[in-house]
Amino acid sequence: MSDRLTFGELASLMQTSAGITVDATELESHPDSPFAEFGLDSLGLLGIAEKLEHRFGQPVEAETCKTPAELLDLVNSALTAGA
Repeated sequence: MSDRLTFGELASLMQTSAGITVDATELESHPDSPFAEFGLDSLGLLGIAEKLEHRFGQPVEAETCKTPAELLDLVNSALTAGA
């Protein structure tokens, strides 16, 4: 994993945290689609947030994110601000 969250890494996290298989190109081509359209619910999103918090060592307020684009923006903005 890189020092920034990518659509590919998010797709992988969706698989390992929530058992949701989604192609990274699908996430990237529909970044503003709600997570529900990909089959991800709030518990799955919390699982992803937990893995991200462990990876980056800082809290991730993922419950405020409704789309892949929002989550990537939140995480990557926090990483940029902390750098």
